[in-house]
Amino acid sequence: MPAKRVPPAKAVKPRPRAAAAAKRAVKPPPAAPAAVRPTKLLKLSGEVLGGADSVLDPAVVERVCREILAGAESCRVAIVVGGGNILRGGAVRHRSADPTRGDYQGMLATHINALALQDGIESLGGRAVVFGPHAIPNVCKAYDRTAAVAALADGQVVIFGGGTGHPFFTTDTTAALRAAEVGAGELLKASKVDGIYNADPRKDETATRFTFLTYDQAIAGRYGVMDMAAFALCRERTISIRVFDMTRPGGITAALGSKPPGTLVGANPL
Repeated sequence: MPAKRVPPAKAVKPRPRAAAAAKRAVKPPPAAPAAVRPTKLLKLSGEVLGGADSVLDPAVVERVCREILAGAESCRVAIVVGGGNILRGGAVRHRSADPTRGDYQGMLATHINALALQDGIESLGGRAVVFGPHAIPNVCKAYDRTAAVAALADGQVVIFGGGTGHPFFTTDTTAALRAAEVGAGELLKASKVDGIYNADPRKDETATRFTFLTYDQAIAGRYGVMDMAAFALCRERTISIRVFDMTRPGGITAALGSKPPGTLVGANPL
């Protein structure tokens, strides 16, 4: 008797839901979001950009800009610059028919320094944008918080010139205000001294440098870190203040880095 023929097995098609689940299973996990770089605001006095024979020393400007670009590799950089190498509003206020005009002259001086920094950064291959309280064609854009934050996120160095746009406010206050607005966690106060001391180190050999001070300790000690309006805003918004020596080669880059020098003023030690 011939053997019974067994029909071939039929291929079983996967159910639609099972096939979709299988496809989902082989997908690679989503990439982790890139870490957002911290924002730091650098406060530069105009005097540090000047030379013995000129209000702007090209070699100093180039060094400062080179160090800013090196530091910008690890954080977002915003800058507020003063104008004391050109003119101080307070120095001419008492001679003016209108006492506010001296301050407006000082604000214009900061724009000259802001343009010098922008040009220096771009000459080295970086990108920079200048904002001022009011738009000046070919000089600066009108300050807009959203635009400034977007420029920082895009990797540009953002330079604030023109102070607050109002008389009787220092560039220290401008620095504190802009730091709060763009979300900077630290305000770097560039100085010719490597921090805050309990006495003047140029006059007292026993002077000791502080590594950290609370806001209240800095006020009680009357160390003159910044003017009180700027200091109060930093304390209210919990913005740390770091005083460091920018005259040392590499000082600005180090201050913008992960192991900054100088004295930190804040709520708690980092």
